[in-house]
Amino acid sequence: MNQNLFDEINEKLKSVMAQSPAADLERNLRAMLGPAFARLDLVSREEFDIQREVLARTRARLAELEKQVTALESAAGASADRR
Repeated sequence: MNQNLFDEINEKLKSVMAQSPAADLERNLRAMLGPAFARLDLVSREEFDIQREVLARTRARLAELEKQVTALESAAGASADRR
């Protein structure tokens, strides 16, 4: 029951805000600032998050490869010592 009340209040607030001067101001600011931001070399939050995930996977893979190289170097050193 409380959730329905919150949903109803939320819908009423949205309708009031949509009809207020604040909504017009927001639309005008977006229209004015949109082209300015488009000229900048910016990425969206989604693109940023994707690249962050790619970087995290790359770092993890690099750590795995470094361990493998260390193990191979140790094995090569041990076999060279036996000769």
